[in-house]
Amino acid sequence: MALRSISHNLGTNLCRYSTAVAAAKPIIVTSSVPGPKSIEMKKRLAQIQNSSNVNFFVDYEKSQGNHVVDVDGNRILDAFTQISSMPLGYNHPALVKTMQSNSAVTTAANRPAMGMFPPVDFIEKLIQTLLSVAPPGMKASSNRRPVAQSQFVSASEGDRERMAVAVRLASTIDSFPNRPAMGMFPPVDFIEKLIQTLLSVAPPGFSKVQQMACGTCSVENALKCAFVKYRNDERSGDINPSQAELDSCMDNQSPGSPQLSALSFKTGFHGRTLGSLSLTRTKPMHKVDVPAFDWPAVEFPRLKYPLEDYVDENKKIEQEALNGVQQAFENWSKTKPIAAVIVEPVQAEGGDKHASADFFKGLQSICKQHNAAFIVDEVQTGCGPTGKMWAHEYWNLDTPPDMVTFSKKMHIAGYYFQPEFEPVQPYRIFNTWVGDPLRLALLETTVDVIRNEKLLDRVQNSGKVLMDGLNSIQRGKAGTVSGVRGKGTFIAFDLPTEQRRQQLISTMLQKGVLIGGCGEKAIRMRPALIFDQPECEVFLDTLDSCL
Repeated sequence: MALRSISHNLGTNLCRYSTAVAAAKPIIVTSSVPGPKSIEMKKRLAQIQNSSNVNFFVDYEKSQGNHVVDVDGNRILDAFTQISSMPLGYNHPALVKTMQSNSAVTTAANRPAMGMFPPVDFIEKLIQTLLSVAPPGMKASSNRRPVAQSQFVSASEGDRERMAVAVRLASTIDSFPNRPAMGMFPPVDFIEKLIQTLLSVAPPGFSKVQQMACGTCSVENALKCAFVKYRNDERSGDINPSQAELDSCMDNQSPGSPQLSALSFKTGFHGRTLGSLSLTRTKPMHKVDVPAFDWPAVEFPRLKYPLEDYVDENKKIEQEALNGVQQAFENWSKTKPIAAVIVEPVQAEGGDKHASADFFKGLQSICKQHNAAFIVDEVQTGCGPTGKMWAHEYWNLDTPPDMVTFSKKMHIAGYYFQPEFEPVQPYRIFNTWVGDPLRLALLETTVDVIRNEKLLDRVQNSGKVLMDGLNSIQRGKAGTVSGVRGKGTFIAFDLPTEQRRQQLISTMLQKGVLIGGCGEKAIRMRPALIFDQPECEVFLDTLDSCL
């Protein structure tokens, strides 16, 4: 689809875009969702890689605003938004304008959660790229197309056209065909881009930020910073490891590889790579068969809802959790001292579990007492879904956290950190890309739209409509809907059982509304920041009719 065609379809005026898209309603054209095309494509994908997570295939060019269009032509109200990773919905004209390319519009402006919602050309792309050069014995699909040698040196006419478009783009898009190794060879406008993007929306009290590739590696590297700082403190501030430490770490032995630990909370989620997986405590299938660090985990407060009805009881529950943290520090001090504590403002994957500001203040106080890093994992709550840019702003801490991790709606991943957590030596926090200038450009535009359209106010207003509606449904369907909770549009509620939860997700999808599950039996809402009152009404009406 040509850029001018997309601009025409979506409207070049942002207000016109918001109004037109808000008026759109779900349209289901197949007898069931996923439809026959998605089902067939899922079977084809299974010949190449595991496709069991795939919900349906998406036509990203036709998707607009709060609505995702699948390969079968169904237009679905998306209250899940690629696992909470799309701040402005689909094909927002400001992001389209930022990209100013043809094929890059749908692949970059709508970064897919590929494991669940792959684009319609995904299988062909795999066949033409990764499988076309697969090593002998690893060519999974019998219908793989062989690639002629000439294809490596001579692009098709369409490819040449797309490359010509990319080359003509502005300075940011120069980084698209020439993706820089940012840690060693950053582009000339890199500093200004950081100031205009990540630092312009930095949580209060932060002036330093490190880019990464995804949420889980942001957590991993934040942990590394915590461990390095802890060891520097043990060396009385000497930042230079001894020769014995340098030698022993090469054999994964102490003192160079110290016996330290990081504390997380049960039912918390912090990623799936090897280090962060030791912190993750949601589902056994995430962890089974994989070696893990022997690190402590304590109970996260299991509060009763609505929070305002159980203030005294919830205070006791939170104090018990804090007592557990204090006890863990004491128990582990002689064997593997705790160098860091990581916590989510809302335990999202674990069931949207909330805690009060007093709990988090108490947790930070314990960390300070034991010289442990206080890391706030805002991968899912960052960039506005709670009605503030950062969910931990609701806590009104006396001093900022030591580090804050981010990803998803921010387009780019990384972590903010206090200066004392920055390793001095080069290459201690490093990878090839260390971020992505293309994603920084999208973030810059996203931040402008959030400010210009006052989207944080919209999130709070829409959140109130949703919470009022859900509480009304809860009162009318007691025993079916319970535990309505949330901030902004970061909202969840419980069903009686996991089976009922899964049935509701499926039933609502058949009626054109996409939602997600979390924890044992919770439904979670993760809409874009542009989710407005018309979408709220469609969601609530559909939910009510499906219960």
